[in-house]
Amino acid sequence: MELFSGIKNLYTFQGMLNTPMKDLTDLDFSAIRNGAFIVNGGRYVWVGAQAEIPGELSKKIQKETKLDCESVFPAFTECHTHLVFAGDRSKEFDERICGKSYQQIAQEGGGINSTVEATRMASYEELLKLSQHRADRFARQGVALLEVKSGYGLNLVSEVKLLKVAKALKGPEIVSTFLGAHSVPAGVSLEAYFQDVVDNQLPEIARLKLASRVDIFIEKGFFNLQQARALFEKAKALGLQIVCHSEQLSRMGSVDLAIQHGAVSCDHLVCMSVEDVRNFGSSGAIAVLLPTSDLYLGINYPNAQGFMDAGAKVALATDFNPGSSPTQDLSLVGVLARLKMKMSLPQVFCAYTVNAALALSRTDCGAIKENFTANFFTTGSKPGDFFYSIGVHPVSSVFVKGSSLF
Repeated sequence: MELFSGIKNLYTFQGMLNTPMKDLTDLDFSAIRNGAFIVNGGRYVWVGAQAEIPGELSKKIQKETKLDCESVFPAFTECHTHLVFAGDRSKEFDERICGKSYQQIAQEGGGINSTVEATRMASYEELLKLSQHRADRFARQGVALLEVKSGYGLNLVSEVKLLKVAKALKGPEIVSTFLGAHSVPAGVSLEAYFQDVVDNQLPEIARLKLASRVDIFIEKGFFNLQQARALFEKAKALGLQIVCHSEQLSRMGSVDLAIQHGAVSCDHLVCMSVEDVRNFGSSGAIAVLLPTSDLYLGINYPNAQGFMDAGAKVALATDFNPGSSPTQDLSLVGVLARLKMKMSLPQVFCAYTVNAALALSRTDCGAIKENFTANFFTTGSKPGDFFYSIGVHPVSSVFVKGSSLF
């Protein structure tokens, strides 16, 4: 057992585990003055004030690490990224500024398929080097649990390559998602490609145990509800969890379908009516909101307050990708959530810790609590110093399962 001590302010976030998001206050940071915790096997076995360590546990402590820091927080979870890719799409940024839509750019051969071309040409080693650098950048911001999607291969060989890269990443814990139904590659019909995803790609990905989840981009010009239903049914039969790119650019009815099939999360959720948002509250799915994508695409922001008022759990993420959200900046996500979606600071922290972990089906992350995974970071700052100034994210050191990462 290892004792971590020397913590002036230990923010456990335990109050966020059971308090409805709409009711969160600063009290739900659940701070302990002069705190400490004991870790064994990568999990917390005791959390409290350093002066109150139980005698029977103190006898079992084999090592003490004095953090000597102002504050400790639960580590962040980044629950929606497209991390593994090659090339860039900076040209599209100017095209969108000049008035072209996301769909127009895709129809002209840009968008996702331009990244697919570059990614297919890149070797496994090249992709691993690029992706490890990106994973390190997330980790330095206090991310200890990181979701990584495929979707820039769009054939079996390349999708397997991408997911093997994800599996090889060091640092944060990785949750891999198969997104073969991201777009339709050049030279193949939509129907033929989708059948390949369902009949060939998905079963092989499941057999190789390269992903635990399946995602699909349901949108005009991409995949429809009928195809999503077929994919969801096949995924469930193979024992894989379901998530969904939902109602980003148009209202497709994808949320209802995803919920009917037990989706863990629905992501984006921009084009939803007041009634849609209200009904989502009782679904049990996590609402993953991606405001940097909305910023880059120049579209509306989701109704975060409506989701929270309806009782839904809201998570936040970067949607990091080379086209519609080319940023890894957690501070920007949080500032946009506060400015554009009117989320309070405790709500933003909850969305990037407890709820982001739930979006990845992890009920043991996001708080500093007995039996939870010991993912945390140290800082010389207080909560109010986060998600206030874009580009300022004052993380000092990061621990994954109780082991120092940075």
